[in-house]
Amino acid sequence: MTDEEWGQTQAALEQTVGKNNYLTWIKPLAFHGCDDGVAEFGVKTTFMGDWVSRNFGDEIKRECLKRGIQVDRLTFKVAARPAKAATTEQVKAAAAPAKPAKAEIDLPGAPLDKRFTFDRFVVGKPNELAHAASRRVAEGGPVTFNPLFLYGGVGLGKTHLMHAIAWELQARSPELRVVYLSAEQFMYRFIQALRDKQMMDFKELFRSVDVLMVDDVQFIAGKDSTQDEFFHTFNALVDQGKQVIISADRAPGEIDGLEDRIKSRLQWGLVVDLHPTDYELRLGILQQKVENYKAQYQELEISDGVLEFLAHRISNNVRVLEGALTRLFAFASLVGREITLDMAQESLADILRQSDRKVTMDEIMRKTCDYYNVRMSDMMSPKRSRNIARPRQMAMWLAKHLTQRSYPEIGKRFGNRDHTTVIHAVRKIDELKAQDSQIAEDAELLRRMLEA
Repeated sequence: MTDEEWGQTQAALEQTVGKNNYLTWIKPLAFHGCDDGVAEFGVKTTFMGDWVSRNFGDEIKRECLKRGIQVDRLTFKVAARPAKAATTEQVKAAAAPAKPAKAEIDLPGAPLDKRFTFDRFVVGKPNELAHAASRRVAEGGPVTFNPLFLYGGVGLGKTHLMHAIAWELQARSPELRVVYLSAEQFMYRFIQALRDKQMMDFKELFRSVDVLMVDDVQFIAGKDSTQDEFFHTFNALVDQGKQVIISADRAPGEIDGLEDRIKSRLQWGLVVDLHPTDYELRLGILQQKVENYKAQYQELEISDGVLEFLAHRISNNVRVLEGALTRLFAFASLVGREITLDMAQESLADILRQSDRKVTMDEIMRKTCDYYNVRMSDMMSPKRSRNIARPRQMAMWLAKHLTQRSYPEIGKRFGNRDHTTVIHAVRKIDELKAQDSQIAEDAELLRRMLEA
């Protein structure tokens, strides 16, 4: 095969593998020649050669055969990097006594919180499956599910479990390359690599880890280029038998703006919902926090019934619950008093008021009908005229954002509609808010009225 024939083959491959794949993987190949059915190419890294061979090798051989060139095997040779002139500092360093070499890998992870370990995770019925699955992954070795996908609302323990997995894996197998980061950090590094023209380094770095953990994956929804790179990274790791752990605030199928192929891939593994906490679990969390605080505030005492009161009244968010207890201990330490029920009610009045306020589906529908001057019966009816459909979509959007109801539950409340109708309504209002200032104002006013 001549250089001209390889050029023709490259042009054909651009059409078959797509422009992005062509620019990333095919165009950088340096054709060295073809001898006795073996085509040799120069590549920048071993990883690049392995990836091209595994993902595009058959396609390359097929395109060569179309041109009457029999290629039975592809080989890849990493090009040697040209030596740089030594600086004065390097010359001095070469003359100095040699130090033991230390391998360093610039893994792009976020720092782990030392508080978020399995020992400090309180297990109850709402989170026992998520905890058991996380424990199994943390033991290391092959598992029957990949990825592990954890989802649930704010303050239910997703991030805690992910940090706990990372700590446990590092303790059991220090040689493992475990990377935890948010989806936003993944996107930032991807954009940085594009800007600095270091995509090959980016790809090799993320595909070389043993365990990849990405928090809040819903953040990349609607960001096409980042989603594309995430998809390929995900596939590469799973194909190599590397473990992937993902978290989000919703189930994969409910994340608007996330590509269908990614949703499908995420659902291949184990998808676990962390439910809102029950009273017993909240009480257990508070009791554990008190034990931790006693080491710092040894002189403080807490009256009977205070923890039970907090566990009953603050039910929507564990972070708010823990923050309330932190405030109580800080306040009691400053004034030198015992933590009593009266003190809790007085110093946590704002948190308790907020926790008491829960928006209901009926209230959302009634307020929306009043705002748009439509009848409740029309909202529930099959009518599709715009003056009815738009308020109905707005009410569905508010229900999804202001309540814990699922798509099917919302659809049922709005005249037994299918959950896909609700998904469409939520997506439609999100789109209109970005385009129509009136819709954006309506949504904000209704939200304020309902949360007041």
